[in-house]
Amino acid sequence: MATTQQRFMRRGVTRIFFVKTIAAASNIPTRAELSGPGGTDLSKLVSDVEGWALENSPIDTPDLGSTFASSIPGEDKAATSSLTFYEDLASEVVETLLSKGVTGYVVILRKGDVPNSKSMDAFPVRVASRAASYSTGTEPAKFKVVFAVTDVPTLDAAVPAAAAG
Repeated sequence: MATTQQRFMRRGVTRIFFVKTIAAASNIPTRAELSGPGGTDLSKLVSDVEGWALENSPIDTPDLGSTFASSIPGEDKAATSSLTFYEDLASEVVETLLSKGVTGYVVILRKGDVPNSKSMDAFPVRVASRAASYSTGTEPAKFKVVFAVTDVPTLDAAVPAAAAG
């Protein structure tokens, strides 16, 4: 049976937020947490994205009865994750928001801000480092923020409904 897809490019669709706090134990933000004073939409400031995936380290389980080394799922771990931003000549808003040691949540709306779409991932994080990228080439000034994922991320959650009004 053939299936059809509506394929898309992430640029211009995917949204990335930094949220200072999420009240729910599920790590699923409300619309107010996402778009209110504690949430910052970073989408238009990001030049590159790395990581933001849950990886598994399988455990080998060879046995004497076979030359094939089978395996079982092992521990889960978040990939090394970072966001690279354009530097702003007139403001340090992002540098202040994401200074070393800051904790919060990186929330990624993979398919955009589409209420009820099960395409939201929330990563509890602490900023591990922030460093400028230096170059003599003709490219925009950038800095990279590396995040430590501090707890199990919530994957494939429903995007919260849009605020009424």
